[in-house]
Amino acid sequence: MKKIETSFEHFLFTSRWLMAPVYLGLVLAMLVLLIKFGKEILGIFMSLGSATSGSLITGVLSLVDVALIMNLLIIIVLSGYENFVSKMEDLHDHEDRPDWMGHIGFSDLKIKLIGSMVAISGIELLKAFMSIDQLADRHLSWMIGIHVTFLFSGVFYALMDKLAAAKH
Repeated sequence: MKKIETSFEHFLFTSRWLMAPVYLGLVLAMLVLLIKFGKEILGIFMSLGSATSGSLITGVLSLVDVALIMNLLIIIVLSGYENFVSKMEDLHDHEDRPDWMGHIGFSDLKIKLIGSMVAISGIELLKAFMSIDQLADRHLSWMIGIHVTFLFSGVFYALMDKLAAAKH
């Protein structure tokens, strides 16, 4: 019976490698976002002569949006892989290794995710305000409501996380 239990536990432990293709998929998603970034910046340069300041600002905010999402994906891929799949032993002494690697836990990851969602939502809201004449009040109300929901969710989650940490 102990041999069956040990084999089952090894099987469960090895199953963590099922996450590796997910992280690879997120890296491929970053490649797609890089192409979107390139198209967006090319569009900004192509319309530079005829663009209004509002459309330029909206274009730059779109670039910031992509950068935030890509930064978030890097954090998820690297910290997720190290936390849930395997330690990157060969890279622990690498000069370019980010300081946060190996120190972000699941709870920290969720806080960063919620914070990024609030930032991305805020950028989308700012882009909407740049073309406020073209939006229906209902659409704008939904955008504000969703942003406020993300904002309060983030604050409440951070508060709950801090209270949980204080108990330990």
